[in-house]
Amino acid sequence: MRGSLSGIVGTIAALATLHVQSSTGSQVAAKTPQYQLLPSLREQADIVDAWTEERKALIPGLLRKYGVDAWLMSQREYAEDTVFWALKPSTAFSARRRTTQLFLADPSPPGSPTSYSWIENTDLVWRELRAVLEVQQPARIAVDAHRELAFASGLHAGERDAIATALGDEWAAKFVVAPMLPIEVVAHMVPGRLEWYRKMMETSWAIIEEAFSEKIIVPGVTRSSDVEWWMREKIQALNYTTWFQPSVFIVGNDEFPGQAVDETVDDPHAPDRPINYGDLIHTDFGVSALGLNTDTQHLGYVLRPGETEADIPAGMLEGLKKVNRLQDIVKENMKIGLTGDEILMASRKQMQAEGIEGKIYCHATGEWGHSAGAVIGMTNLQDGVPVLGELPLLKNTYYSIELYAEHFVPEINQVLKFPQEEDVYWDEDAQSWEWVYGRQEKLLLVRSQEGKDSSYGAGEL
Repeated sequence: MRGSLSGIVGTIAALATLHVQSSTGSQVAAKTPQYQLLPSLREQADIVDAWTEERKALIPGLLRKYGVDAWLMSQREYAEDTVFWALKPSTAFSARRRTTQLFLADPSPPGSPTSYSWIENTDLVWRELRAVLEVQQPARIAVDAHRELAFASGLHAGERDAIATALGDEWAAKFVVAPMLPIEVVAHMVPGRLEWYRKMMETSWAIIEEAFSEKIIVPGVTRSSDVEWWMREKIQALNYTTWFQPSVFIVGNDEFPGQAVDETVDDPHAPDRPINYGDLIHTDFGVSALGLNTDTQHLGYVLRPGETEADIPAGMLEGLKKVNRLQDIVKENMKIGLTGDEILMASRKQMQAEGIEGKIYCHATGEWGHSAGAVIGMTNLQDGVPVLGELPLLKNTYYSIELYAEHFVPEINQVLKFPQEEDVYWDEDAQSWEWVYGRQEKLLLVRSQEGKDSSYGAGEL
């Protein structure tokens, strides 16, 4: 396959400046996405730990917001509360012994610590914890024991029994489940993260752009799995990681994710076959670094020999434009405080009024690829999502606007699905959702050596 490992470690050349259409319709100059290198591991640890301290500083206010006086987390090594991973120092790779944390809303007397932590394998932890509780006298103690929400159910059943036994019935009776507390702690993205998240998104775009090019794809020879594994190797070469296996689909010939016979399967593995001239190709791809995760889906088209941008089937261009409109609809309906289901219903009503067929399945992202927060549809649940869809949309979070629109392509006499996924962040100043890096508004092109056209293939930046 062209574009082997030797190509990965080669020099990354800067490409020509492109003129692309912005979301406002004005012409702006933008460079092709470039690979963004990560700082040293020590620098990364310092950066992430500073973000974590900012997050911890928010906890007392969130305790008050959700009507609890204290928040108790406890876990054993390799049996961590889900929230542990969002609060740990960078140099901790798991809990140790029994790791117990107590956060307080309004410690007494004023100026007292707002949090306590223990790493202990004896009963000392319970004696000291009881002593703190006796002084602080919290009436409501949150524990992460929700039955349905992963980010609010991280307290293992055995550990809860151990806590209740050690503290006694008096304190166990004060335990309450406040699911939005851990969800908002995890979901909240402090402002400093955006700069690096944008760099990560640019890197993700750059990997996709190189993968969906004649550098990597030789029509009739390169298989979809070859591109998937090239993407994995590229991630590794750049010292990033990922949170899921990249997928490459040939749209129209392969079933699109979520459209297999079993509609409840979100990501069936792509059939592996050669990529050919005239194929519309799709990828679902993300990178991970600095405790952050991206999630992106883009489309490309394989030009036949001698073809240029002008030869792309008009129906495919219209399909991309239609899914861009669906992105706008969803983004406009993402009102803070509405539930995921309310946003879904409003978006579906509007898309139907505009004659758009498709599906919406958006989710929080950032700390995890599928992170804490309201879900806006699922591939098999377009009339509402139990529990997850009932959560309110929070500001100061990141979201993946994930969806597809259907469009008839007359040139091939077929209805195709045009999937897209782009991450957005909440802009507190503008009071709106904004694209982290941009969105795809033009198909990426795999060109033959004859008929190259370097003026096409960028998105909105």
